[in-house]
Amino acid sequence: MQKPPIYYLTGMGGTLHTGLGQAILQRGHDVTGRQLCGEFRRMAFQDQIDTVCTDLSAHFWHKDARLVCNSFGAYLALHAFAQLATPFVGKVLLLSPIVGEFANNDQARPMNFLPPRPTQLMALATSGLYPTPLCCEMHVGSEDWQANPDNVSKFGALVGSDVHVVQNAGHMLPKAYVGGLLDAWLKFN
Repeated sequence: MQKPPIYYLTGMGGTLHTGLGQAILQRGHDVTGRQLCGEFRRMAFQDQIDTVCTDLSAHFWHKDARLVCNSFGAYLALHAFAQLATPFVGKVLLLSPIVGEFANNDQARPMNFLPPRPTQLMALATSGLYPTPLCCEMHVGSEDWQANPDNVSKFGALVGSDVHVVQNAGHMLPKAYVGGLLDAWLKFN
């Protein structure tokens, strides 16, 4: 029996068939989706959201659909869900999800990132207007300054999504953790 394809949105600079995409392929699933490099990355943010909305609506809008998103790919997916306005009916796995602006507190190497529409997701969540997917879980490292675990936890609590904070992990979650998570999460019942 052939396993259904997984819709995958990579992190910035990622490709569909390496890293996390390769891990999904090794588990017997085809991988489709969007990679944040090349032509898609050069598109305007709104055009990226529109493309993801079209992909999901046309090919992945059913209860058995699986969507895996990493880092900025999760940020795109969260904005696409908001634009679609109807809760996504498939299962969603967000790894190290960006949910808005982030900064670290390292005085020696301060870093920050201001993504497009940095406050929109939290504003929708706070107002109770965010259309949360029916089955969504988020995993973030306790030491992740890019996908700040406090912000992800707050967002998850507001929208009713499960958030798992991986102790002593940074933005790149440990391979063993992600491998075990994929083994359990990709089972179709």
